[in-house]
Amino acid sequence: MVRVSQHQGKPAVLTRRTPALELVATSEAEFDLHPSRADRLKARKSGTAWRHANVGRLLNNAVRRFEARVLELMSAKGHVATRMAHIGLTRNLDVEGTRLTELARRASISKQAMGELVDQCAALKLVDRVVDPDDRRGRIVRFTPAGLTWLDAFSSAVDIAEKEMRTELGKATMDALLRGLEVYGAAFDTLAD
Repeated sequence: MVRVSQHQGKPAVLTRRTPALELVATSEAEFDLHPSRADRLKARKSGTAWRHANVGRLLNNAVRRFEARVLELMSAKGHVATRMAHIGLTRNLDVEGTRLTELARRASISKQAMGELVDQCAALKLVDRVVDPDDRRGRIVRFTPAGLTWLDAFSSAVDIAEKEMRTELGKATMDALLRGLEVYGAAFDTLAD
């Protein structure tokens, strides 16, 4: 539910209520988290309030929502077989190709689990395993021509989802969020391209 209301005597730009939280913006750049009364009482009794409002949980919820929207847009464009797990592969795959062990490291999953994702994406004709041109003994995973077309559609879906997010959060909040996340996560950006 979304509504415009008063918050502590100031007009609230946006209020969003979920089962556990109420998000109130008194300006585009200011957001306060307000757990619902029932959840505050429950959390106080169990000592678990931190589990619902810690930054990791909030970031995870935002990522899940964003990626679900991207997949919805991809499906609308005819890419109905794409699953959330496939994004873990394609998000970490360099356009010129990447070794399986490096893909697994970047995604923080086992080599075997990444191998299964590669097999699934290969069955969808998105990726291929080929001889590594830098080391003929090894193999790399790379996008197929159909995979590159998929990647273009994925880029468009991400752009649309970001624009929708910017509209919902407001320009100032979105700009601050992007700057902050870029700085905070810079050491973990592993893509070569």
